[in-house]
Order: sequence, then structure tokens, then C-alpha cells
Amino acid sequence: MRSRRGHIDKTLAVLIATLLIGGCMIFASAAFGLLARGAAGITSAVFNHLVLGVGAGIVALVIAASLDYRMWQRYAPYIYGVALFLTALVFVPHLGAVFGGGRRWIVFAHISFQPSEALKIAAIVMAAAYFSAMKNKVTTIKYGLGGLCAILALPALILLAQPDIGTLGVVCSSVLAIFWAAGARWWHILLLIAAGVIAIGLLALSQPYVRARVETFLDPSQGQQSSSYQIKQSLIAIGSGGITGRGFGQGIQKFTYLPEPMGDSIFAVAGEELGFIGTVFIVALFLGFALRGYTIAATAPDLFGALLAIGIATYLASEAFINIAAMLGVAPLTGIPLTFISQGGSAMLASLASAGILLSISRQRIPKRTSA
Repeated sequence: MRSRRGHIDKTLAVLIATLLIGGCMIFASAAFGLLARGAAGITSAVFNHLVLGVGAGIVALVIAASLDYRMWQRYAPYIYGVALFLTALVFVPHLGAVFGGGRRWIVFAHISFQPSEALKIAAIVMAAAYFSAMKNKVTTIKYGLGGLCAILALPALILLAQPDIGTLGVVCSSVLAIFWAAGARWWHILLLIAAGVIAIGLLALSQPYVRARVETFLDPSQGQQSSSYQIKQSLIAIGSGGITGRGFGQGIQKFTYLPEPMGDSIFAVAGEELGFIGTVFIVALFLGFALRGYTIAATAPDLFGALLAIGIATYLASEAFINIAAMLGVAPLTGIPLTFISQGGSAMLASLASAGILLSISRQRIPKRTSA
């Protein structure tokens, strides 16, 4: 039955707006710290984030929220194929660029963007379309477990070659959430988790950068001037914030030793300036976002909408919680940005466009029945 087109979910819209506005304020404070350091390229980074990320992202959010989300189901294979092609272009000489030891960016006309950000939502759309079409065969090995592996195979190969383990983790967790919600067998889920743990172990043994991050996580006291430096400075910043923080804009670490204050470490900037109370509020906002996304999934008018909402809510929330956990030293550093807050034009654009799709699903939700 076709559902009546309604209004967007106001609670979700308020959560997104709060995170985005608060995120821009935290970003501005972190940017001021780098400006005071005399960091090179700060103007370009701020422009890319605010104009190409936030500005274009808001436009993408409005457009995605106004479109019928069902259109994504029809074009899912093409969207997925184009995203894979663009992500693979980073290996083309003179087109792909290396930053921070990873080949993850495409540079065109002096503008850089990270195509793997588009791959996140493309894989989610593909998984939602596939498992909604195969809803009666999800419990089988061939169409259920086999279909999941087929969707993840090429993204895994491309992202491991870059390497970008953090993005691969977000893609896998989001698609796995869709697989579970579609009715997968528990032993299939457990088998995939076991395979993931084994794969991480093998990567740690064969790839020095993965091994270094795992060793840093297990023993942060090692390499405090090298591999453990970022987590050390992050914990100093967060710890110095105390209960109420030093005050907005009054942080010290962003002016001195904190690496990537506009990027991976921006939660540490927030922790120092807003304190325990402020960071708990940020965590509560992301938790509320995730729960609202799952509520929208529960009231979606069809299986595709429900699975798509679960995938998007998992993608955006898991990115935030992985970043926060890494800054608190309870998870390895991955380079994953803090959703709606960290520097990154491509990441911000993809996040806001995905949030727009979630708002579009909320427009079509089945209203609650009221008792007579």
C-alpha cells in the first residue's frame, strides 16, 4: 500500500541541525588554533570544509530529503558501480594523490575529494536494494551470506589497497546491520564477525601500519613521541577540560601540540573546551540520532526504506562513536572523522546527503495508530 507523503521528522531534523551548527562552532575554534600556529593551507582547508562540505552538503540534504527515496532502489546497481569506479581512480597516476601514507584522494582542477565517502552510501543503497529483493532467501548461504560477500568483496579489495581500514570498517558494519535486519541467521552473523577478527589479525601481522596501531592501542606507553603521540595529546586535552571545560575557544592544546585539531582530534578540542558535560551532550546527540534513525526504519512503509534507514543510521552513528572511542583510547586510531563536525569536504557532503535520504524516508513513514 502506498503511504501518504508527509512532513520530515522534526526530531531528526533538530538533531542534525544541532550537530551541524555546534560542529561548525567547534570547527571554527579548532581552525583558530591552527591559524595561530601559522599552519600552511589553513585558508584552503576552511574553504573546502565550509563551502564544499557544509554549503554543498546542505544543498544535497535538501534535495535528497525532497526526493522519493524509492528512486535509489531502481538505480542502486549503477550508483554502486559508479562509486566503485571513482574509488578505484585513486590508483590512476597524476589523478590519485597520496596524503598521510594513504592513496585515497582524487585531485582535479586543484580540488581534492575522497571518493570512498560516496562508496559508503552506495554500498548501503546496494545492500538495502539487494536484501529487500531477496527477502525470502536471506537465510540461505547462496543468496544471503553469498550476496553479502559479493557486495563487500570489491570495496574490501579497493580500500585495503589504498589502504583505508577505517572506511572499510564503516562500510562493513553498515552493510552487516542491513543484513541482520533483513533476517539473516545468527550463525551467519557470528561467522562473519569471526572472519573479521581473523582478517584484522592477519593484517596486523602482514601490514606494519595496522600492527603499529594495534600495538599503540594495547600499550599506549610505547612510542609516545611517535605512534602514541596523537592519543597522548588527545587524552591530555580531554583530561584538562575537567567537568565544565576551559570555556569555548579557550582550549590550549589546539595552539600547541594536538595533531589534526580540525580533523581526527576535533573531539579532543571539544573535550578541553566544553568539559565532561559538553562531551556527554555530544555523545547524547549522536545516540539520539541513531535511535531516531532506527525509529524511522521501524515505521518505514516498505522493506527497502527500513533497511536503507538502518544502514544510514548505522553508518553515521558508527563513524562518530569510532572517532570518539579512538580519542578516548578505548579503540585503535582509524582516521575516521567525527560526523558533522570534523574537517573534510567529501565526508561532510556524503554525511549530509545521507541524512537527507533518512529525512526522505521519514516523510513516508506509517503514522502511529491512535485508539478510538
